[in-house]
Amino acid sequence: MTELFRYERIETTRAKALAIRAEAEHLVSIAKRGKTKRDANQPDVFERRLVAAVLRDPQVVKKLFDEIAPRFSERPGGYTRVYRIGQRLGDGAEMVVLELVK
Repeated sequence: MTELFRYERIETTRAKALAIRAEAEHLVSIAKRGKTKRDANQPDVFERRLVAAVLRDPQVVKKLFDEIAPRFSERPGGYTRVYRIGQRLGDGAEMVVLELVK
């Protein structure tokens, strides 16, 4: 999931993408909530800690709060998209591209 927010697009199996998708959308919602607090003087420490517990990379957490969450400020949901790209040659697993919506 960290790589999804780092590169904003990953190629993985369909099963993994569907598992990651719900959690990724939840993290974007948490980041949006942290950016739209009523009290501008209060930092979004609580939300950052919630996200940092999952992502584990401070640079990616910063990118999520500073770049990605403001981009989705007017969007009520549906922050990710899944494209099917075929089957993997080795084991025939269905491969997809999971990306953040522009």
